[in-house]
Amino acid sequence: MFAALVGQLAYLQILNGSRLTAEVDRTDKTVIKGNVPRGLVFDSKGRALVTNKANSAITYTRSVGITSAQMKALAQTLAKYITVPSTSLTPRDFADYYLASDANSQAVTKKLSKADQALSTSDSSEFYKKQVAYVQKHLPTYTKAQQQPIEIFKVMSGSTQLSTVYIKAEGVTEKEVAEVGEHLTSMPGVNLGTDWQREYPNGDSMTSIIGRVSSEKSGLPAENLSSYLANGYARNDRVGTSYLENAYENVLKGSKSQTQVEIGSKNQIVNSVQQFKGQQGANLNLTIDSAYQAKVEATLTKVFDQARAAGVANVSDGAYAVAMDPNSGRILALAGRQQNIKTHTVTNDALGVINRSFVMGSAVKGATVLGAMQDGVITPTDNYLPDTPIYLPGTPVKKSVYPVGTFGSLDAASALEVSSNIYMMRLAMKEGHAKYVPNDYMSLDSNIFTTMRKYFTEFGLGQKTGIDLPGETSGYAGPTVNSAGTLPVGSALDLSYGNYDAYTLIQMAQYISSIANNGYRMQPYLVQSISSTLADGSSGPILSTTQPKVLAKILSTQAQINVVKQGMWQVVHGTNGWTTATALNTLNPGVAGKTGTAQTFTRVDPEDNTSEQVETTTLSFVGFAPASNPKIAIAVVVPNLTGDEPANYNLMIAQQMFADYYSMNNIKADPNYSSHQSTING
Repeated sequence: MFAALVGQLAYLQILNGSRLTAEVDRTDKTVIKGNVPRGLVFDSKGRALVTNKANSAITYTRSVGITSAQMKALAQTLAKYITVPSTSLTPRDFADYYLASDANSQAVTKKLSKADQALSTSDSSEFYKKQVAYVQKHLPTYTKAQQQPIEIFKVMSGSTQLSTVYIKAEGVTEKEVAEVGEHLTSMPGVNLGTDWQREYPNGDSMTSIIGRVSSEKSGLPAENLSSYLANGYARNDRVGTSYLENAYENVLKGSKSQTQVEIGSKNQIVNSVQQFKGQQGANLNLTIDSAYQAKVEATLTKVFDQARAAGVANVSDGAYAVAMDPNSGRILALAGRQQNIKTHTVTNDALGVINRSFVMGSAVKGATVLGAMQDGVITPTDNYLPDTPIYLPGTPVKKSVYPVGTFGSLDAASALEVSSNIYMMRLAMKEGHAKYVPNDYMSLDSNIFTTMRKYFTEFGLGQKTGIDLPGETSGYAGPTVNSAGTLPVGSALDLSYGNYDAYTLIQMAQYISSIANNGYRMQPYLVQSISSTLADGSSGPILSTTQPKVLAKILSTQAQINVVKQGMWQVVHGTNGWTTATALNTLNPGVAGKTGTAQTFTRVDPEDNTSEQVETTTLSFVGFAPASNPKIAIAVVVPNLTGDEPANYNLMIAQQMFADYYSMNNIKADPNYSSHQSTING
């Protein structure tokens, strides 16, 4: 036996000593990643809209192989030096903490049945569930002070190996920093760090555009967890959860720091070297001038409050407005005020511009006229039509707002000026090869909806614009057959003057921009450029710039577009008693546009389909300025107003938006301007 022992020692020490020593001293290398500040957001003038606030933080990096008992002891030690915010601890949290003690675990095991005890060797997971169930039925009482280490233990045990979590990231006092720093050597894994939180120097008004970032506690959104993890995120990483923060996550997140650590044979960190200190996220520079945005928001608030005070906005959804550079697609302002018609509280809802749709009424008539000219049923030089009402059986007379017989006939420009519904319906009848006899059933081509919507689509009406924000909707297209399965002729006529399909306001802005710039449908965008971050946190060199994108060229000739532009000029500057937007003819330089008034219905309780329906009026406006050299195009909607003749709230908003843009962008008055000029180039 002694000879065998000597032989074994010789084998271990002489023949394999160096190899076994190396195995004992072996270390594994791995990389720990650290968070960096997100990129900032600036307006078009370089004003900071979103910044980062640095906070002192207490962090914990979980070592390899650390036991629950060790983490419990560490939590108890750390609780002597810091006070963490109380959360809603669950019975399971208390049970996990209690069972982290070997003595407690053994004591609980003795209380279990023989069958449950046997699970400890055959099914450890099920065995632990039995332990937890027992503890939850016999939980000891913990004081608030005793709950502090439980709060800390919960965060620690929720981390993964070699990941860093924040034990306390807000409200860390200087005393806590000093005491934790003094005892770091006795608390392996605990460290002092920095946490970053989003701040909004201009307030929360634009957060519905910019979006929000998840907290370290909430971490990655559950619905996209797998995707984020596959792209190198940790479960507790902060990410953009909505709108620009979400759409530009890859730009704003930055590059994490990388520290290579060596893990010894006893699972302790024996060495660490920072390989990359990290790079703060790049910055977004928006197209929006926050000062002009604030003016538009203030105008919406003021005018909608007037409507509420007048008692006509009790069931109104709110008021919305958007301004766009028609030549590039740059968004100049995007604002909304949404009213809860149950509580009558009003909140900011800028995103309603892209994700809420409304029946806009006559504001779309420019597209109707251009579509008819493309179809060949009228031409720039031959476009007079009779202005006599349409009489169909079983339905009220289909006419314009002015009395029957006011006009014998109208040309296209004049029809836009006085907002003739009859003119637009007669265009649809020509496009659909109508067989019409007054007071008899009328037939139209079965594809009339397809025909008209094809022309509307050229301008972006009824389809997504491609704006760089998630959540855009395409609007609503009414049915093309009725309950009897036949073509709803009356609805096709309604579509021609904007009283059938529903569009988003951003689509209306894209549509009017296409007319203002002589036929180019531009893609709207909010991010003008992306820039790097300098060492002092300010915006650095430009990394990329958004180039204006033409989505399509409208298939209308310049002569055809000029007819519509002339009509829109007359909408503001016409002298006929039925001219619809003369309230804007005081603006200098002169503007052009088109009003809309849609007869709509809404429910007193929108969530209850059995609630009372109320007849309402939706007011809208689209326009561009200066008319002869457009630099801004706007779209406005104030939906679901009550009363026989609501005031021109749409024009009040539009007038102020144009006036503020003129004053803030040094648009000089035209010394030769007259409100009675006959052409937009006059």
